[in-house]
Amino acid sequence: MLYIIGLGLADEQDISVKGLEIVRKADRVYLEAYTAVLLVAREQLEAYYGRSVILADREMVESQSDDILKDADTKDVAFLVVGDPFSATTHTDLALRCRQNDPPIPTRSIPNASILTAVGATGLSLYTFGQTVSMVFFTETWKPSSFYDRIAENASLGLHTLMLLDIKVKEPDLEALARGKIIYEQPRFMTVAQCASQMLGVEEERAQGICGKEALAVGVARLGSEEQQIVAGTLEELSNADLGKPLHSLVLCGKKMHEMEWEYVRGFAVDPKSFDEVWRKDYSGKQ
Repeated sequence: MLYIIGLGLADEQDISVKGLEIVRKADRVYLEAYTAVLLVAREQLEAYYGRSVILADREMVESQSDDILKDADTKDVAFLVVGDPFSATTHTDLALRCRQNDPPIPTRSIPNASILTAVGATGLSLYTFGQTVSMVFFTETWKPSSFYDRIAENASLGLHTLMLLDIKVKEPDLEALARGKIIYEQPRFMTVAQCASQMLGVEEERAQGICGKEALAVGVARLGSEEQQIVAGTLEELSNADLGKPLHSLVLCGKKMHEMEWEYVRGFAVDPKSFDEVWRKDYSGKQ
């Protein structure tokens, strides 16, 4: 059987008791290591689980999945995922391959916390979130702005938008690849400040008032850990915020932010007075 096991968001102790029991008995244990990363090293997981863990990068999961699924119809294979098993479509694809195998490989998922639910720590109601959006690193020649359309759809309903920020783990250097050499770039993790800056840049082009300087937002970092940090303010303020080490995410607040949400979120404000002024002017009474 293939077990797809959620690890939660922070460290080796976030795994469920049920998940830990499966890991300790499995024939092979893989750790998916590119859609998200834990805040601790693989060695720390191995010490806690009492098992060797095989890192599964993008190439292995997408192009060498047969190696992961080998003998899974007769042996137990644990596939560890940061957050919840089905927060990323990659893991749904792996489960589909099991279903389509001849004979089919039985699967079981063990759920855990993910950013999709942990973001409730900001005080924003999970009931009033719209579509989740990904923000990629911009380059000089590539600045995709399709995310803006999804945010605009959420904004039209007054809903909050969770922005999942880009991470680059084991990415090939394209210039080296063009010369026939495989060299990997240093890992990079987008910050709240970078995301806010890119949103402001796209707003200058679109000019629809969706991601303006006074749009209220909440930046989060390392949710679920003892070093968790939450900062609220305008996008302009967050474009200068330093939330420290990865992983970061950002929430753009919807205009129908309830008074209870405002009261909770303002406790994280960079400048509570400024936050209150913007909320009363642009958000209060829009419910």
